Amino acid sequence: MNRPASAQPYPVQRYQSGSWQRVADPVAVEDPLEIRLEVDAGGVRASQSISVTMRTPGHDFALAAGFLFTEGILRTKDDIAEMTYCLDSKDGEGQQTYNVVTVTLRPWVRVDAARLLRNFYTTSSCGVCGKASLDAVRVQVATPPMGENIRLSPQLICALPQQLQAEQALFHATGGIHASWLCDAEGNLLGSQEDVGRHNALDKLIGAEFLAGRTPLSGRVVVLSGRASFEQVQKAAVAGIPVVVAVGAPSSLAIDLAAAQGMTLLGFTKASGFNAYCGVERLAGVAAVAGRGS
Repeated sequence: MNRPASAQPYPVQRYQSGSWQRVADPVAVEDPLEIRLEVDAGGVRASQSISVTMRTPGHDFALAAGFLFTEGILRTKDDIAEMTYCLDSKDGEGQQTYNVVTVTLRPWVRVDAARLLRNFYTTSSCGVCGKASLDAVRVQVATPPMGENIRLSPQLICALPQQLQAEQALFHATGGIHASWLCDAEGNLLGSQEDVGRHNALDKLIGAEFLAGRTPLSGRVVVLSGRASFEQVQKAAVAGIPVVVAVGAPSSLAIDLAAAQGMTLLGFTKASGFNAYCGVERLAGVAAVAGRGS
């Protein structure tokens, strides 16, 4: 069986310019992915299911690694002994379905299963609501994101969403996908990931950098195609990203966390402007405006 595609055509009746026509419309694929850990339990290897999320197929290993890293299970890529698609995840005809990823951990990695307790199913639109308790959400961030020397111009920030949307190929094909982009302080694109779930797109982005040995991502900027939730800011904080730019609105808890971690959080970002919620010291010109108004 071929690996599932990121998009597939569906027949639709389209009304346009006063007439109907039957066309094939590309639709973003939403499919479950289970993440399992292979852990050492007293010298005996045991498999443990950690999470099931609805995701867009593709970059599944990066998604799993990013999720486990931002949940505080993995510290470095050397904590992973092996990542494989589970051999028993097959359909009725014995074909591999590619919807279960098993991450085998090195013997020194210890997992606190109680802290990681989740409802078994989480939706693609929200990762945090499946947590068993709010306390389990607050992953320990070993060191705060670094980026004191970053100075971003407002003009650069305003140009980012439109500039980066050109890289959103799956969105342009389907119209139903989220994206996360990683940039340097000059706005140069360093990485891009898409997924039907906004938190999955960010996990894939961070996971790819983690597996390449490039974390922590100090001095980097992450751009989110939608709103900024608490969980997304938390993932950025764990990865060491100091600046989060969202096209949509942030939540109150996202702002509180970003401020506590010394991060810069921007929302409602478009060509004409944006809102800066915290970390304004990284933005050129803010201090002068604040001083003029005092």
